[in-house]
Amino acid sequence: EVQVVESGGGTVQPGGSLRLSCVNSGFTFSAYDMSWVRQAPGKERELVARISSGGGLRNYADSVKGRFTISRDNAKATVDLQMNILKPEDTAIYYCNIYGLDVWGQGTQVTVSS
Repeated sequence: EVQVVESGGGTVQPGGSLRLSCVNSGFTFSAYDMSWVRQAPGKERELVARISSGGGLRNYADSVKGRFTISRDNAKATVDLQMNILKPEDTAIYYCNIYGLDVWGQGTQVTVSS
């Protein structure tokens, strides 16, 4: 069974940092690009960051460039999202996703508020 399990969300003040982690199982993790996707209340899902299967290529939404960093560890089947200089508009549920596949974890809530 394919599983993706996110963790690391929480509430942080503007300008703060959080690190999200995603543990994956049930598939050949190292063969797939992975992504982080977020959904804010009343808005569509937004691709935040994507990393290639080997980790050498990374893409980011314009809204997070320079603030967020995606990384992966193929030996541990994990993909992380380091989020710095957080803004209130980053508030959303964040999902780890096998890029291009309709496989989703339960998500982790990130709230940026003073």
